[in-house]
Amino acid sequence: MTVTGKDTIELKVTALGDLPREQLLAQWRKAFGVDAPRGVHKALLIRAAAFHLQQKHYGALSTNAKRLLKIAVREVRSATAAGDSSPTNSTNNTASAPRHAVPTGARLVRDWNGKSHVVDVVEGGFVYEGTRYRSLSKIAGEITGTNWSGPRFFGL
Repeated sequence: MTVTGKDTIELKVTALGDLPREQLLAQWRKAFGVDAPRGVHKALLIRAAAFHLQQKHYGALSTNAKRLLKIAVREVRSATAAGDSSPTNSTNNTASAPRHAVPTGARLVRDWNGKSHVVDVVEGGFVYEGTRYRSLSKIAGEITGTNWSGPRFFGL
């Protein structure tokens, strides 16, 4: 059996659960440059270490993704400060869009059974292998041969 780069990173991430707390704390210190907060759960240490392994392997978030995350955090904070439990009162109403709404022009990529599947988000639907679809779930079904939630399959 040949071990690919993807297999290697998955094995490393899986192995994190077997590490003692002291090693996980050392990885936190190396990744963040500071000691982990006192009393942090081992599960969070594992997730942080997994994130950094994956980030090193696959690359960091794009500048645009970081910008969009900062905007979303700002909207949530301002809505929370205003006493609203959800950011639906923002002026551009982006947070009131459906949970799985993906902006036009986005590209979704999913590795499945050794093949990379690319879906482009277009106005009113999606394009996969040159065919237009109205539903991500239809595309997930095409890829897997079974009924899947498209948003779940593509990690949305």
